Amino acid sequence: MDLTDMQPGQVLARGVCRLLSSLDFASVEEFVPARGLRMDVFALGPKGELWIVECKSSRADFNSDQKWQGYLEWGDRFFWAVDEDFPTDLLPEGCGLIIADAYGGEVIRMGPEAKLAPARRKKMTLKFARDAARRLQGLRDPGVEASWGPQAQA
Repeated sequence: MDLTDMQPGQVLARGVCRLLSSLDFASVEEFVPARGLRMDVFALGPKGELWIVECKSSRADFNSDQKWQGYLEWGDRFFWAVDEDFPTDLLPEGCGLIIADAYGGEVIRMGPEAKLAPARRKKMTLKFARDAARRLQGLRDPGVEASWGPQAQA
């Protein structure tokens, strides 16, 4: 997808994923940990750590997000990702901060660690792996998505 075809949040997510890749994390955009939730970026680190990154492209985008606190229980660290012009004083202090653009980013403030329980970690790691594999398979063979069935949405 060309940058001109992307929404501002997608552009931020692209840069965040590039940053995370440089930190040896694999990432998935628009990850659904549970029905009714959709994280902008979910990342799996080299030691099994799970990071959540919410990308906010404007004050209005941030103010309209009513679900972000529901994401905290699904990862070990939580970050906001914004561009350099975003008014960062709006963002809660107890969260990580990434400044990004389409080409990369920088962790400005590390999110506090809240380690997941082992059963939740296993569930989320497996869901990450299965979702990523299905997305890759869907890129290589778009017709295969119809055979995934309702279990693919769980």
